[in-house]
Amino acid sequence: TREERTPDPHRMLEAYSRSALTLNFIRALAEGGFADLHHPEYWDLDFVQHSPLADEYHAIVGAIAEALRFMETISEAPLSSAERVTFYTSHEALLLPYEQALTRTVPRRPGFYNLATHFPWIGMRTADPEGAHVEYARGLRNPVAVKIGPAMTRSWLRDLIERLNPDDVPGRLTLITRFGAGRIGDHLPALIDAVRATGKTVLWVCDPMHGNTETTDSGLKTRRFENILAELEQAFDIHAAMGTTLGGVHFELTGEDVTECIGGARGLDEADLERAYKSHVDPRLNGEQALEMAFCIVRKRRQMRGG
Repeated sequence: TREERTPDPHRMLEAYSRSALTLNFIRALAEGGFADLHHPEYWDLDFVQHSPLADEYHAIVGAIAEALRFMETISEAPLSSAERVTFYTSHEALLLPYEQALTRTVPRRPGFYNLATHFPWIGMRTADPEGAHVEYARGLRNPVAVKIGPAMTRSWLRDLIERLNPDDVPGRLTLITRFGAGRIGDHLPALIDAVRATGKTVLWVCDPMHGNTETTDSGLKTRRFENILAELEQAFDIHAAMGTTLGGVHFELTGEDVTECIGGARGLDEADLERAYKSHVDPRLNGEQALEMAFCIVRKRRQMRGG
């Protein structure tokens, strides 16, 4: 409704406060060993029994533990780097007044930094090379990213690269592709060619969530696990065939036991969505689906290496 879309600047302050609370909580978990890879047996793997790949998933967990033991044996010391995780934050630089308020210089470093996030990204709708969002990102020293979808053209992409990374600094610009499982094969190869023609360096990331959103008969937005995985696997294959590297993945997920995405080892269907649908925006993978997706990525990488 119009009332629901009325801007409320105080919500930006609320978002800032909640983000700070969340980050402090994550830091406490990280320092407390929550992400310690030495204990994969603590992972919640109940869902695995519902998958035909159960034995393979358990083998992956065993391989992680074995690899850590091997590294510690040859180094004759605990692998402390596996006990904690260094994490970074990223969000869409959409509300420019909010981003501007948190952009400043820092001691002993030239230029301006967005201190609200390590890695701001620009959505497709605001990726006009002559627009305010690109102009803002152009002036930052942070690494930046742009979402690109089926509407992206070669000339548009070329202009974005020239605007955001004119000096061809490695790591400066990331392109996050989001096409959908049925369209990635038609669009990604041409855009890889377009980037190659510029001679510039970019980091490629796949967002297999955005382009696979659908609406059920009851009006709920959802995504199918198999479509998410299909787009991701195609991205791996296309990059391998074209001599480029898929450098990262972008998921919307939660550790909670929500029912927002269909599929996965437990075989969630549309009837399950009503049980624990909590998102106010986009459907997310739940904790089990996210872990299963990680296993699927490991499996795909092994297949590509011939293992």
